[in-house]
Amino acid sequence: MPFRYRLQKVLDFRVRKKEEQLMVVQKAQQKLLEAEERKRKNEEEITQTKLNMRQADPMMFETYDKYLQHLWEKAEVLEQERKEAEIQLDIEKKKLTQCEQAVKVLEKHKEKNKEAYLAEEKAAELKSFSELGVTRFFKQSLERQEEEEQDIMKQLELIDKLEVKNK
Repeated sequence: MPFRYRLQKVLDFRVRKKEEQLMVVQKAQQKLLEAEERKRKNEEEITQTKLNMRQADPMMFETYDKYLQHLWEKAEVLEQERKEAEIQLDIEKKKLTQCEQAVKVLEKHKEKNKEAYLAEEKAAELKSFSELGVTRFFKQSLERQEEEEQDIMKQLELIDKLEVKNK
């Protein structure tokens, strides 16, 4: 009979849960990358605005200042979003680690059960071979005993024939 793990459904469930959590981690990583990209673009826009301000008409300085103030405020908001995305990613990674650990525990348990099953099968096989050996030995000893008895009977018959001839 082949090996069947009694907790296979639980193991399969945990593997699916781990794979789902891996997808969640990948989405969180994507959100972090997007937040970092938005922040980088905003910084580029700040740099570009500063360069344009140097070449602009002095009458436009106030407008540039207001726009730069807006971009700096936006940079603070984007940095906050990036930090939140990073925190969320860390949380999801911890959950993934827990899922992986739960799967590893069951896989180890399955492996130990399989090893025990194989050892049990081997012991049963050795026992059957041992029983076969004992049976074969007993059968062979009976056959030898019968052969010896037949030899003794033949020798007795020969002796009887010789005695009959001698008389």
